[in-house]
Amino acid sequence: MPSKRYKKALEVVDLNKAYPLKEAVGVLAKFPKAKFNETIDLAFRLGVDPKQSDQMVRGTVPLPHGSGKVVRVLVFAKGAPADAAKSAGAEYVGFEDMIAKCNSGWADFDVAVATPEAMVEVRKLGKVLGPRGLMPNPKTGTVTEDTAKAVKEVKAGRVEFKVDKAANVHVIVGKISFKPEQIEENARAVIEAVAKARPNSFKGSYMNSCTLSATMSPPVRVDVREFATH
Repeated sequence: MPSKRYKKALEVVDLNKAYPLKEAVGVLAKFPKAKFNETIDLAFRLGVDPKQSDQMVRGTVPLPHGSGKVVRVLVFAKGAPADAAKSAGAEYVGFEDMIAKCNSGWADFDVAVATPEAMVEVRKLGKVLGPRGLMPNPKTGTVTEDTAKAVKEVKAGRVEFKVDKAANVHVIVGKISFKPEQIEENARAVIEAVAKARPNSFKGSYMNSCTLSATMSPPVRVDVREFATH
């Protein structure tokens, strides 16, 4: 049974209409607010077939205004890169000790970074970290010698996106407390990044739908035609 707040929100939005991004953010701002700082999410339905290896869609994008989320970072490193990671603000830094901790089922962090040298051992954590989407990856800038840069970028609001088995992509673009223009700029950066990540081999309609929503709100459809996704 929808809540009163949800029903009120439905009076503000036309669920069948795809709004230009600026308008979509405006509609979201008119919804009745929950009692907590809701997270804002962009959801894409893509036309790709994720079972085909050449149709994988993934990448990272720096959000101009951050995600509003506290990001806890684990860095697998030794020596100077480990010291640099600590100075940059990583919550957890180590090598053998951290690998052992992860192997025992610990996963109290949001992003893992590793040096190329550390990856030789960290790769063995694939079965533990892979299913949780926590495996360091060179494509997302989380396997690097420059651990300080990686930690700072992740903490500043660089978010990852990856298509799931049902061809959906979900990306956090901020909090409901953000100003509308901040939400719009973050969302624009994400839509552009997902549009650019279109596989070269893919033919057909790429971005079938895109919706913007807060944790407790109905979805607002976004018109993505301006982002040249076909």
